[in-house]
Amino acid sequence: MIRGLGALYAKNISMNVRAQLQYRYDSLVRTLAFLVEPVVYLTVWTTIADQRGGEVGGLATGTIAAYFIVWMAVRVMNVVFTPYGFEWRIQRGDFNAYLLRPAHPIHYDLSFFAGYNLLQLLTWLPVAAVLVLAFRPTLDLRPLEVAVFVVALWGAYLVRSMFLWALGMVNFWTTRASALFELYVVCELLFSGRLVPMDLMPQALQSVAGWLPFYWTFGFPIDTLVVGRSNPELATGLAMQVLWTAVGAGLVALVWRRAVRRYTAVGN
Repeated sequence: MIRGLGALYAKNISMNVRAQLQYRYDSLVRTLAFLVEPVVYLTVWTTIADQRGGEVGGLATGTIAAYFIVWMAVRVMNVVFTPYGFEWRIQRGDFNAYLLRPAHPIHYDLSFFAGYNLLQLLTWLPVAAVLVLAFRPTLDLRPLEVAVFVVALWGAYLVRSMFLWALGMVNFWTTRASALFELYVVCELLFSGRLVPMDLMPQALQSVAGWLPFYWTFGFPIDTLVVGRSNPELATGLAMQVLWTAVGAGLVALVWRRAVRRYTAVGN
């Protein structure tokens, strides 16, 4: 079983990377589209820091610049199958083919987007180099932090994939779950460090964020490189990602058994 899944992931990742290479300009445009949000944040917060004497909330301008440049890498790796996709997949009857395949449908989505995100990450590298020259970020890296960051990128990808896949299955009970997805995104913006570095948020909100999955999909990987965490904090962060991945996987398994029984293609 494990060997079979490993072969499935290797094949799907390879196929998707090769497919995306045939649409290089499309991949570049998609990556540039992702830059709009972080560049806005980067410009606004570095401007605020400069106007306040070079720092805001204890974070220097260079640290803020580093935060949002690393933010881009985390965002690229956090592209997953969303509830919007579930809507048309159910309406058009696309789940018919997935149900005939030997593995759980989530494995095909996980492997597909893993390959997609890897290529997007490579596209991000030259863009990041330009932003480094323009904004002069401050980074003091340790080899351990870099290693944890790489692992945390994949941990963030798994956590976000599990919860959005579980949320997407709401579409088996209703033909539209976009409102719930939008609520999820609002919570993600508030509690993840995606909108504002968590160190700039009120202490009460930081405490709440530590008990929710959102921070571990954005803030933790970024803080690993930028803010600097102690070794115990790094270990705790990875453990939290494992915990939330397990919770999300359990939720997917529980809901899937009930959801698939209700499956009917709605039609356009």
